[in-house]
Amino acid sequence: MSNDRYFVTGAMGCIGAWVVRTLAQEEMPVTVFDLSDNRHRLELVMPAEALDKVDFVRGDITHTEAVKSALIDSGASHIIHLAALQVPFCKADPPLGAAVNVVGTVNMFEAAKAAGINHLVFASTAGVYGKKNTYEERLMDHDSRLDPVNHYGVFKQANEGTARIYWQDDGIGSIGLRPYTVYGPGRDQGITSTPTQAMLAAVRGEPYHISFGGYTGFHYVSDVAKLFIQVSQIALKGSEVFNIGGAVAHMSKAVEAIKAVIPEAVVTHEETPLPFPDGQTDEELRALLGDVPDTSLADGIRETIVHFQSAVGDGRLSASS
Repeated sequence: MSNDRYFVTGAMGCIGAWVVRTLAQEEMPVTVFDLSDNRHRLELVMPAEALDKVDFVRGDITHTEAVKSALIDSGASHIIHLAALQVPFCKADPPLGAAVNVVGTVNMFEAAKAAGINHLVFASTAGVYGKKNTYEERLMDHDSRLDPVNHYGVFKQANEGTARIYWQDDGIGSIGLRPYTVYGPGRDQGITSTPTQAMLAAVRGEPYHISFGGYTGFHYVSDVAKLFIQVSQIALKGSEVFNIGGAVAHMSKAVEAIKAVIPEAVVTHEETPLPFPDGQTDEELRALLGDVPDTSLADGIRETIVHFQSAVGDGRLSASS
């Protein structure tokens, strides 16, 4: 019987909910630390009987002592730190965004130090890269130049530096992962959430216009959650940040995949792409892990739509927006 126990921040968010779901499927003890007590994403992606086995601690990631106490009391051996405010919220309130995204990450490292845990995993972002027209390469490599274009990206870049210093000064190893356009059940906020919202609209029989176009790196949320858990089980000596590859595709391909499942869907998209590169390479992550979860775009969209159909059918989601 494994003595592993997980401490997950940001579990009320999309990736966090899927991390908890996946850990619960593996019968791994989990403590969730979150300021919100709104469990709608968790309830969307996992059954009530599994959710009942999760320990919930309500607390503020910006409060150092609260984070320390919760982590120590949890008896956790592994940390997956996902708590963050998304791009629109950081733009609307930069001081709060910095407090949650930057100070919150410092607090998580401080808590790990206090608890005697010498390794953690955290979420960075593909948003640490700059505008696509400032790079010679189409896809960002592991060591491509960082040049974020908004507060969210700057805050995440700061966290990558914070992680490096905690290894340098305190010997706390870490792995950061850089997701891009995450999609799947529970993805309902943030600038890259509109492809998922289009899938739900199609299930409801409602038209939807996706807010951006061009090429992007699509990451199925189930894959991303599994990656965070995989890297959390590696006691890396150092501080590393890895790109996630996923499916680099034009938005028209996502629309085609939605219509392949629901032919009558009325889904369109903007032509203007996001102000970021088309995607990322993931050779370094594959070298570290060997095998990585890599659901195709068509399969991930089909699974998402089937999940939404089930959730609308049983009342977890409403039948109209």
